Amino acid sequence: MSEIIEIHGGKPLSGEVFVSGAKNAALPIMLASLLTGEEVVLRNVPNLTDVHLSIHLLEHFGSTVELSRNTLRIQTPRLVATEASYSLVKALRASFWVLGPLLARGGAARVALPGGDVIGARPVDIHLEALAQMGADINVKHGVVMASAPQGLRPAEIDFRFPSVGATHQVLMAAARTPGRTVIRGAAREPEVIALAEFLVAIGAEIEGAGQSTIVVHGKESLHGCDFHLIGDRIEAATYILAVIATRGTARIRGFDPVHLGAFLDLISQMGVKVRNEADGITIIDSSSLHPVDASTGPFPDFATDIQALLMAATTVIDGKSSISEQVFEGRFSHVSELARMGAQISVEGRTAHITGVPKLSGAFVEARDIRAGAALCIAGLAAEGLTQIAEPQHLRRGYADLEQKLRALGARVGKKVTDAEDFMFSGC
Repeated sequence: MSEIIEIHGGKPLSGEVFVSGAKNAALPIMLASLLTGEEVVLRNVPNLTDVHLSIHLLEHFGSTVELSRNTLRIQTPRLVATEASYSLVKALRASFWVLGPLLARGGAARVALPGGDVIGARPVDIHLEALAQMGADINVKHGVVMASAPQGLRPAEIDFRFPSVGATHQVLMAAARTPGRTVIRGAAREPEVIALAEFLVAIGAEIEGAGQSTIVVHGKESLHGCDFHLIGDRIEAATYILAVIATRGTARIRGFDPVHLGAFLDLISQMGVKVRNEADGITIIDSSSLHPVDASTGPFPDFATDIQALLMAATTVIDGKSSISEQVFEGRFSHVSELARMGAQISVEGRTAHITGVPKLSGAFVEARDIRAGAALCIAGLAAEGLTQIAEPQHLRRGYADLEQKLRALGARVGKKVTDAEDFMFSGC
């Protein structure tokens, strides 16, 4: 059975929508639950394909997992495995982060090199170098990382050459259950890193400096359970914000901290959007008169690479010339050719896309090639005239819970078509 998302665009969005818990915080925190044998309760967990893949991974290592609505209960009395095969890892790049918890608690790990979205090279050598500094014996053969620390990991002072989010997650988890003082310099500062650090503190670690470039972890011999609430998803929030902007609408987006948007807030202000920041979200007051914008991605608090495709979709219908430079992943322009099918005028030179705004896009049949590219096509479809059909929506299911329902809450006309069935499911007004 194959699905296609269908959007009838051309209507300004309005209303109110709540974002789900942050996927990029949920995944490392779920894996960090392996560090303790006691029960961990996670709340505000998003209902996503990637979350279910992570549950399967945890069960493989001996966890008992119960998911009820948006509450996840995890307990791992003992590790029953220390190996994650390629079949387990290939669908979810974040599963590679299990290396740190397995080494810290079990003293050994065999983890296949990761898969996930094809959006450019994302080397794991930063992870491996850091774990080696903590005393792990690491070999890579036939696409598998074989690591051991039979005497346990040791604290270390680690300097990252790039503020890698994944490597920061990896070392935070490993250091939390390594007695002594570990220092991470050049650490990532993303809100999801802070969320993981707060979780690790909740289960007994001592951590200073999360959200800054230097983090100090005082690891413990053992850790305990906790009850923890996940932050809202800033990337999902940005998606709905840009959908409203692209359609010249007004709306309230709730369930997240606006501070987590970083430089993106400055960008939408430069675009001429009038917003009101609130404790639990933002209200878009006016997006009727928009200006082109120049943006460049970078580590937080700079403009997030996960919002790059979304911003590009919105700028395709803003009069004038915008430019977006992708400085994090060199292969993250798969959405350009699909946006062009809808009438967007975009040229790419190296890592920079130049966008000349058009009065209207036209609905077309397009294909989502990764999570954010798919979301960009949704934004474009909402702004376009006519019917847009988006194939391969399984990518969107990895990052957006209840996508169609939330878009309909903003007045969008969106549904799904099952290609091998006669019936067409469509709702909205």
